[in-house]
Amino acid sequence: MLSAGDFRNCSTFELDGNVVTIVEFQHVKPGKGAAFVRAKIKNVMSGAVTERTFNPSEKFQEAFIERRDMQYLYSDGDLYYFMDDETYEQIPINASVLNDNFKFVKENMVCKVLSYKGNVFGVEPPLFVELMISQTDVGFKGDTATNATKPATLETGAEIKIPLFVEEGEKIRIDTRTGEYIERV
Repeated sequence: MLSAGDFRNCSTFELDGNVVTIVEFQHVKPGKGAAFVRAKIKNVMSGAVTERTFNPSEKFQEAFIERRDMQYLYSDGDLYYFMDDETYEQIPINASVLNDNFKFVKENMVCKVLSYKGNVFGVEPPLFVELMISQTDVGFKGDTATNATKPATLETGAEIKIPLFVEEGEKIRIDTRTGEYIERV
């Protein structure tokens, strides 16, 4: 059991039939009245973030989220297939579970599959990926007054902004959290 007085960032617990995680919290001890805990909580299944106050003595059942490394194999319509490298078990995951940053993942990449009591609710791609630029415009000399960028399409079909000096066919490193160009490889 986890009491509200023991909250820490990233603590996960069950609240009203949902699994939530603490985004940030604050122990408040006003001059008058009883102390309380103000917390910003995120529903791990839906992604909704809310603020709520708790009595420090309230107790909650801890929730353990399983994070397994799984290899992305292929997609078939709205289903994306992942394989556990240890057991070779393959599981299909619906496209609705995948985040927007999954567009940077190509076949055979290892991702973290998040589940709670056997129900998959999220897939985290690697923080940084190396992808080939499949299509981009030619950068023009003299367009470098400020950090000028141009659009580029990657081998996965994702579109990002890259510096003018990067050319088609080059391999680049991308931060999947922000979708930003990091460097050439």
